[in-house]
Amino acid sequence: METSNDIFGDTFLGSKWFNPDYLFNQGISFFTNFESVDPQIVFLYHSILFFLALFFLTVISYSTVRLFEIRSKEKKHLEHEIHEFAHHQAELLKKKKEGEAVSKNEQWVKTLSYLFSQHASDWKLAVIEADNMLDALTTQLGMKGANLGEKLKGTTTENFRSLRPAWEVHTIRNRIAHEGAFFELSQHEAKRVIALYEHIFREFGYI
Repeated sequence: METSNDIFGDTFLGSKWFNPDYLFNQGISFFTNFESVDPQIVFLYHSILFFLALFFLTVISYSTVRLFEIRSKEKKHLEHEIHEFAHHQAELLKKKKEGEAVSKNEQWVKTLSYLFSQHASDWKLAVIEADNMLDALTTQLGMKGANLGEKLKGTTTENFRSLRPAWEVHTIRNRIAHEGAFFELSQHEAKRVIALYEHIFREFGYI
């Protein structure tokens, strides 16, 4: 009967280093004759084992510390995101209730819903919606013109005390319309702009 070594012959797989019996015997021989081995070789062997153990221990320790740091940062980030989301939702609900309680103007309630959205694109929609309301208000006040800009040009602060803030917010609305996605508008700035619109609307009892 042919052995595995006979089958593989002189091939790579037939090497003695793939022979379990050979490796086992070599291990037994090494530990049996360990005391007769040159002390310098033993010292070198121990040194190599020590440094290898130290290296792997350092790698494991560093990896463990980094893993805990990453998990800690992820936990803090997640808690922050949850807190921000809850805050936005609470603020949105509050403003919606305030808008419905103070004003029956559906367009104003819609403006507030855009303003307190989590999406930056909605903040721009809030300004556009409020500007449409201002356009309707100026028409209601009897101002003449094909668009809001012409109506504002045709009036004075004597007839319309909020002319200056009206121009300011309308200019921002025009930049949003013309520059589109290239125009950056933070939520803080959007709130400031909507507050100016709100002041004008409340001055005339529009909301």
